[in-house]
Amino acid sequence: MADFEKHLKALEQVVERMERGDLALDESVRLFEEGVKLSDACKKELEAAEEKIQVLVERGKNMVATDLDVTDDKE
Repeated sequence: MADFEKHLKALEQVVERMERGDLALDESVRLFEEGVKLSDACKKELEAAEEKIQVLVERGKNMVATDLDVTDDKE
């Protein structure tokens, strides 16, 4: 998941640079392409995380709760 944070930070930097509006057209296009790649990478990371969460939720549904005897037997 560390890649997600790295990609998101880089994407934010790309957006900030583009929002300034002081770039040449070719640099804007290059940054746009980079932003699309970073966005795709973030999306893939999020989808992988969602799949892991779904597996854990399904596993949790299949678990059986058991009663634990927590009474003090020192009497």
